[in-house]
Amino acid sequence: MDNSIEREAMFYEKLDNQQVRCLLCPHCCLLKVGETGICRGRKNIEGKLIAINYGRTMGISLDPIEKKPLYHFRPGSQIVSLGPNSCNLSCFFCQNYDSSQMPCLTAYIDPEQLYNLVLEHSYQGYKQVAFTYTEPFTWYEYIYDFAKLARDTDIVMVTNGYINPAPLKELMPYIRAMNIDLKSIRNEFYVKHCNGGLETVKQTIKNAFNAGIHIELTNLLIPTLNDAEEDIQALIDFVSSISVDIPLHFSAYYPAYKSNIPPTSPRTVLKACQMAKEKLSYVYAGNIWSDEFRETYCPKCDNLVISAHRKIVGIDDKGQCRNCSYRIYGVF
Repeated sequence: MDNSIEREAMFYEKLDNQQVRCLLCPHCCLLKVGETGICRGRKNIEGKLIAINYGRTMGISLDPIEKKPLYHFRPGSQIVSLGPNSCNLSCFFCQNYDSSQMPCLTAYIDPEQLYNLVLEHSYQGYKQVAFTYTEPFTWYEYIYDFAKLARDTDIVMVTNGYINPAPLKELMPYIRAMNIDLKSIRNEFYVKHCNGGLETVKQTIKNAFNAGIHIELTNLLIPTLNDAEEDIQALIDFVSSISVDIPLHFSAYYPAYKSNIPPTSPRTVLKACQMAKEKLSYVYAGNIWSDEFRETYCPKCDNLVISAHRKIVGIDDKGQCRNCSYRIYGVF
């Protein structure tokens, strides 16, 4: 039975003639009665902004934490994962377009039901859930309500980072870890290919890291669009300017949605990883067949600390390298 509710949205303002302006993300959608925002998750109903996607998930899975990808957050653990049928960007190359860019079947799960599910699948006593697959910040009210209910649960966000500072600040105290998709280091890329903007994403990364949230970043390398060496180097420089310890994952693009650009060569991914390793402590190659850039080594003594199979082999119970006592960035 569908017991979904109508939840009034947070972060919006009421205007004349029953119009509303959403303030969740930089789009700041101005909506007349009956209109829905760019994300398809928020609608003006009789002069109120309603989160019409509240609790409606396109699926629930028990995933390896590495799938997020998070390599430094309880390696080898499993995490309950779910997400809304909505996104506030419109990347023409979207790798998850069938769930983020167009309507699909959803089912309702209320926050208490989700909490019970998380309890059932706790990992070594740790309760953790990932809001992922599409754009979780478009599920803002649902995540906020769940966080208030489940204060003992570690919340993971897999996000594009395109959210205004005020709502981000409100939710950050409840977030334990984030993988943020840094699509390009050039604003033109975001404007032309994603209907978004770079500066907001950069600020989200900085704010979240400075708030003590565990941060890892992913960059999808797309031939001719963001894979030039100068772009890769500028992205690396930006990450290192925040912290050399932030893990950076480079992934290969494959044709999807409205894009027929040929897939990324594994050589491009490995080259990007080699460049990043000159400045950053932890660099990984995603979704390509390669033995390189899978394992984690201590930045100080080069001791193997996490194996390619995501087993902790060289980190003590204080999060330090067993060989030299260097603090390894992460939650272990």
